[in-house]
Amino acid sequence: MRFASLGSGSRGNATLVRADDGCLLVDCGYSLREFEARCKLLGVAVEEIDALLVTHEHSDHLKGVGALARKYRLPVWMSHGTFQNSRCGDIPDLHLFGSHSPPFRLGGIEVTPYAVPHDAREPTQFVFAHKGFRLGLLTDAGSITPHILSRLDGVDALLLECNHDREMLQRGPYPPSLKARVGGDFGHLSNEQAGRLLSGIDHGRLRHLVLGHLSEKNNHPELAIGAVLAVSEALEPILSVLAQDEGSGWFELT
Repeated sequence: MRFASLGSGSRGNATLVRADDGCLLVDCGYSLREFEARCKLLGVAVEEIDALLVTHEHSDHLKGVGALARKYRLPVWMSHGTFQNSRCGDIPDLHLFGSHSPPFRLGGIEVTPYAVPHDAREPTQFVFAHKGFRLGLLTDAGSITPHILSRLDGVDALLLECNHDREMLQRGPYPPSLKARVGGDFGHLSNEQAGRLLSGIDHGRLRHLVLGHLSEKNNHPELAIGAVLAVSEALEPILSVLAQDEGSGWFELT
């Protein structure tokens, strides 16, 4: 199994998860044309994607879902609540699940959705399993719950939100209402919270720790990295930071 980001941040998100018998896309927060261009840069043909999973209905995760599904007849999986608030038009091949649904398989990849606290209708994140390896995704969560910790405990790779530095957020340009939303229990994880999450799980198996959804106005990569390395300096060799304006390479789990 391997995974790659096509971009991560408040202006758009998309993540590919690939195995030898399937390719999954998590979210499409870009226009169809932009998404196709980013796939081309990564060397991926859109026709290779077998299914699209949606975490929640906010536009930086949903913007291109409808157009992508219609053009490529792509099966789309999302929670009931996300679908009710999605406003992405007709989806020819739609599959709905609950945020506490049991795992299901897409090709050779086992997908486990799990509920997270975010200001959306029924937001979910995912753990992917293939041939003994587990990849956890966690962005767009305002607080850390025991349920989240149980899902991510002992994963082999983790894409983890480090959205903001608390001091930068408070000093930054956002209006008070938006600062309260971002920093609230149903907003986004701070660098400090990401560090506490890592302290609360068994991270000894990690082969890749990838920091994502960094705010361009309320964070710096160095601050996010510092918060993570404060947990354990041993994480440095496996640490990467995603960008908004460009995709990553592939992170391999073999």
